[in-house]
Amino acid sequence: MPLTWEDLAGRALARQFPAVEGREAAAVADTLARVGPVQSQTARSPFLGLAARLPGVEHGAIAAAYDAHLVVRGSNLRGTVHTSTAADHALLEVATRTGQRPLWARTLRLEATSLEQVWAALEDHAREEWRTPAELGEHLRAWIARHDPGATPRLEDTLGRYLAFGHGGLVRRPLTGGWEGQGKPVYRTATALLGPRDDALGDPGTTLAELVRRHLARHGPASRQDLAWWAGVGLRGVDACLARLGEAGATEQAQGPDGRTYHDLTDAPGPVELPGVRLLPEFDALMCGYEPSARVRFATPEHLARLWHQANGLVDAPLLLDGRLTGAWRLAGSGRARRCEVRWFAGTRRPRRAEVEEQLEHLQRAYPVEVTALDVTREQG
Repeated sequence: MPLTWEDLAGRALARQFPAVEGREAAAVADTLARVGPVQSQTARSPFLGLAARLPGVEHGAIAAAYDAHLVVRGSNLRGTVHTSTAADHALLEVATRTGQRPLWARTLRLEATSLEQVWAALEDHAREEWRTPAELGEHLRAWIARHDPGATPRLEDTLGRYLAFGHGGLVRRPLTGGWEGQGKPVYRTATALLGPRDDALGDPGTTLAELVRRHLARHGPASRQDLAWWAGVGLRGVDACLARLGEAGATEQAQGPDGRTYHDLTDAPGPVELPGVRLLPEFDALMCGYEPSARVRFATPEHLARLWHQANGLVDAPLLLDGRLTGAWRLAGSGRARRCEVRWFAGTRRPRRAEVEEQLEHLQRAYPVEVTALDVTREQG
């Protein structure tokens, strides 16, 4: 029987809001192992996302998970920053090497060396100590000049400067301030902190298939287009992974409401309802886990257009109400004392003030702010 958008939403919510025991650092890692990587170019996003999915977790437990390398932050999928478990990081690196390879090749324009040699040189430079972006950029320029003098890299523009610290084999931490802040980052080689990658790079096909399996476990059902968009790799590579999983009897298929084929694990949980309010972070997985046209499982196209500003790529922090994205919210002001402003879209249920206040209690335990005022208003249009 074909799946409806409601079916797809309910099945995804069952995975994205798991019941996890405990609220210590290990529970933080367990939650991220179940829900998957959190897009984190906004440093507060993992703290807000965990407040919504692990209610009652304290800020100190999340910071402790980072400090103990139970969870790590690095540039990987689609060249964006993600927080993931240490176990996921090696898989994300393989996807990044696969998906970002054309971009690196066009930018570095190597002649006598390979991208593998460049990546190894960056990892060697950051193996023993934390490096700033400027130090990594200078090392990359000097290494290419010395080992590949015929190359004509473009490293002076924004993209070129990014490549030095955007390698998926590095992890990052704030140079000063807490993990929830936007302080300047420094970078270190992942294997120096997390141990060897095992055979992740030696057999990328197997590694990518495992990454696809994990994505289905956390976000499924998903189409091949969803998987390719999320991982930042081509459809051909995704198809090979899905074929491998299908031959092993790990997945099943059903037609979706948009005519696409949706894949899921054979032992996937059934759909659930999620009543009440959740205050989600910018770039939450309910949006970034799926190709843009398939996000209608959680919201109407009109509401999605209000949340995702295509002109600059920014996303408003979504309001999840009864399992649907029906508004947005923000913490106004600066400093520790903040005003919370919640707006819901016309034509949807108004979030009750008590529902929002309950979520704000969880948020203030996970993220170091004090909400001193709350506005709940309807957005016209």
